[in-house]
Amino acid sequence: MSDIFFSEVMGTAMLTLLGCGVVANVVLPRTKGFNSGWIVITFGWGLAVFAGVYVAFKSGAHLNPAVTLGLLANGSDMVGATDTHNAVPGTGGNVLTYLAGELVGAFIGAILAWAAHKKHFDEEADPGTKLAVFSTGPAIRSYGWNFITEVIGTFVLVFVIIMFGRSPSGLGPLAVALLVVGIGLSLGGPTGYAINPARDLGPRLAHAVLPIPGKGSSDWGYSWVPILGPIVGGVIAGLLGAAVL
Repeated sequence: MSDIFFSEVMGTAMLTLLGCGVVANVVLPRTKGFNSGWIVITFGWGLAVFAGVYVAFKSGAHLNPAVTLGLLANGSDMVGATDTHNAVPGTGGNVLTYLAGELVGAFIGAILAWAAHKKHFDEEADPGTKLAVFSTGPAIRSYGWNFITEVIGTFVLVFVIIMFGRSPSGLGPLAVALLVVGIGLSLGGPTGYAINPARDLGPRLAHAVLPIPGKGSSDWGYSWVPILGPIVGGVIAGLLGAAVL
């Protein structure tokens, strides 16, 4: 279990460091990438997933509670996100180890992203902009529809990952990275496409505790959407994947 935990911590930390980092580079004042836009963010997150999957190869690189729970719903063993040869028994202990590693890694990665951009966080900016580096928020706040968006986006992520496992392409981490880019470009606009409870909750906790000038609220009222929406989407994908295969 320690190997699973450490692998998921390292992989999810790398994912979140690079993912939150690209958002910081685009939205924070006086960065070299300031105002470079949504395309940069979506490709940056895709490359963050690419790096994180390689780092967490030993545990199957779930990096995401929705993936862990979706793979569990798909069968008795939890296979890797890009590799079906290293199946992990779907015991309660293993599931909790994955979830803990993902959340701890996401928190650590967010702290590192803040440290890398510390002087830019010190600059005057809208509190919502600073929060956006860490966690997602809706373009139009409508909790029910925001929830549905997250369910759909995560369903696509987990269902296609399951299909990758059944139809090996040899692309491995690159396939998952391109999938995340595609979800961001097609479905990411309404909510910022958390599609990963740990990716949103870990950094939101970091935002709450870090000494960021003028940071404002961590928007806990919205936080349930990027937690429950991805979990529901992931589990539906796992169940449907099991039914059709």
